[in-house]
Amino acid sequence: MQLISTHTILTSDLGVKGNLFGGVFVTWIDLAAYNLAAEAIKDPNIVTLKISECLFLQPAKINNIVKIYGRIARVGNTSVTVEIEARKIDVIKGDEVVLCTTSVVMVLVDVYGNPKKIKKAAIKDSF
Repeated sequence: MQLISTHTILTSDLGVKGNLFGGVFVTWIDLAAYNLAAEAIKDPNIVTLKISECLFLQPAKINNIVKIYGRIARVGNTSVTVEIEARKIDVIKGDEVVLCTTSVVMVLVDVYGNPKKIKKAAIKDSF
């Protein structure tokens, strides 16, 4: 998996119990999947179809660093499936703890929002 994004948890990212708010976390995951998929198929006109189950395995707190890793798992006719793993980083020890794993399905769309065929020749070779 490759590193897609890094985030420092700020006060504005917290929920009522002082943990990273799930909605903020899922937004980061969705954006990471978008970035990787758009780069892979060389087309920014993709939308999220599905985010699989997100099981939040560990709490994340203010000032924690969260790194989101991903890989292209599948490229279909109109969709791209991205596997995601988010990790909390302990900057002092250098340890990484998995916070969440999921997969995200993105769909290439035309100007009307209809699914559009992915040009296989355009797919980045490294994926």
